[in-house]
Amino acid sequence: MKTIGVYTLGCKVNQYETEAVAELFSKAGYKIIPFDRKADVYLINTCSVTGESDRKNRQVIRRAHRQNPESVIVVMGCYAQVASEEVKAIEGVDIVIGTEGRSNLVSMVEDLFNDKNKSYINYDILHQTQYEDLSISHFSEHQRAFIKIQDGCDRFCTYCIIPYSRGHIRSRALDAIKTELEDLSEAGYKEVVLTGIHLASYGRDLDENISLADAVVLANSIAGIERVRIGSLEPVYVTDESAKILASCSKLCRQFHIALQSGSDKVLSAMNRRYTTAEFAEILNTIKKYMPDSTFTTDIMVGFPGESDADHKDSMDFVRKCGFSKMHVFPYSRRPGTKADEMIDQVPKNIKERRAKEMSELGTLLANEYYESLDGKTEFVLLEETEEINGEKFYIGHGKNYEKVYISETELMMEDELINSIKCVSLSLQNNMLYGKIK
Repeated sequence: MKTIGVYTLGCKVNQYETEAVAELFSKAGYKIIPFDRKADVYLINTCSVTGESDRKNRQVIRRAHRQNPESVIVVMGCYAQVASEEVKAIEGVDIVIGTEGRSNLVSMVEDLFNDKNKSYINYDILHQTQYEDLSISHFSEHQRAFIKIQDGCDRFCTYCIIPYSRGHIRSRALDAIKTELEDLSEAGYKEVVLTGIHLASYGRDLDENISLADAVVLANSIAGIERVRIGSLEPVYVTDESAKILASCSKLCRQFHIALQSGSDKVLSAMNRRYTTAEFAEILNTIKKYMPDSTFTTDIMVGFPGESDADHKDSMDFVRKCGFSKMHVFPYSRRPGTKADEMIDQVPKNIKERRAKEMSELGTLLANEYYESLDGKTEFVLLEETEEINGEKFYIGHGKNYEKVYISETELMMEDELINSIKCVSLSLQNNMLYGKIK
């Protein structure tokens, strides 16, 4: 039996695609083993959102080759799509395939074993019009399953390479989504996360009058699925009508990840984000209008070309007003091939680092304030893993709004099935950590 080790860099969409391709290999008789072991095949799914991502991709590829110089190394994903020549030049790489045609990888690897001819297939992603329907029946080492329903992006933000690595928007048929949801429910998953590259554009390329709301309504209807999450929501999607439909879905978790990127209108315009801070604030208000218990997480970029100290202050002030429960803060990283990389007013590294530190500290403050608001409240928690802290074993899970909760083993020791179960607990805050007591 041949063995394959898999490694994923990047987003939830990448995680889904790795899982789907690994499942194809498993069905073909390959044994999935840890990536750090000697394998016959290594599959590396790459990210290219920043220059740092590219460096990490190369590190992982070279590591695979060191572990077994005789192995077949397959590189797919965004980095393989936009920098295929770079990938081909890395010692040991045998197959480069980008972000399309992954369903053919098993036969490509088998052909390589038979005749040792390398394969470098890089589809013209900007001319792809059909969704490549990879699918999964389980999600390894996770108690929630990601379901990819959309690919591609037509927004062309000035800092982003993704439209060039993923192509134009392509949506998955509702029937295919329903089949996968039913399979995952049958496999015992209680929580699913709908994901995509630009999820808000789901359905725009389909013949029928379909939108993301239809996919959420569908997921909400599947027996056995108890929770539905939306991976990331673009601000432009939210209207009174869409918010009202989402609010009607009782299984939909009221935690929405909406990428702000900057709280400065000047910077948002330079980024080509196509909304203002006032419009963003109104979007949050619209969601709160129909789902008052909603919480919001976001992405914030600091040090974008041309960002002044005043712009940074505006961004800090706006973030504080929004009251996000969690923020992913990162300094702008130049990405060759994007318009922002060609801008002349690049911000020095030391200033970017200082602003990232200040914004991260604000994010920590807001997160702590959110956790304080939960002290003494009741929540339903999906148990996902265990961890030992100071000699005591805890079950760890997340509430509906994605707050992390620790439950002592002594609270659950009489239970038979713990992982992947949902428990009603009362919350208490200790040292900025939420602990749960079974009700």
